[in-house]
Amino acid sequence: MIVIAGLGNPTRRYEKTRHNVGFEVIDMLAGKYHIKIKEKKHKALCGAGVIEGQKVLLVKPQTFMNLSGESIGAILNFYKAEPEKDLIVVYDDVSLVPGRLRIRKKGSAGGHNGVKSIISHIGTQEFQRIKVGVGEKPPGWDLADYVLGRFSREERKLAAEAYERACDAIGLMVQGETDRAMNQFN
Repeated sequence: MIVIAGLGNPTRRYEKTRHNVGFEVIDMLAGKYHIKIKEKKHKALCGAGVIEGQKVLLVKPQTFMNLSGESIGAILNFYKAEPEKDLIVVYDDVSLVPGRLRIRKKGSAGGHNGVKSIISHIGTQEFQRIKVGVGEKPPGWDLADYVLGRFSREERKLAAEAYERACDAIGLMVQGETDRAMNQFN
């Protein structure tokens, strides 16, 4: 089973914020592949289904961003999944312009506390990831205020297009075509 985790913060207060792009992609995947995300387990909302012939578990950790590793670590342990080949994480990246994607097979947390938590709990940096650009914080802004803010109207359109491309990339990645996804969507 391939675990596809979108990072974000639970509760209505954080819906549609820059920090919740991972949740948005998971919701779009769920709609596209008719997967119901309703089961609560391992501190997450989960939904099992099939994407491009592969069994998947869509995951939205409910631990708040900075503790995402608690949930993802528990899920990987429960399913005896190997992070290097069985985990895809989708999250926001302030170093990319809104709408841009960057797909990687491994890497550091790059200052992202949710990814830092995952690395700490699973003990490796080697897992596939899709970073969704949310843009650089404006000068003088606090980073937390920026990522917990909402997109402008123009940025929302770019973000929605990025979510669709991320879903297409995941369709390739679950089939073992991560290099192809990187070439096509980076």
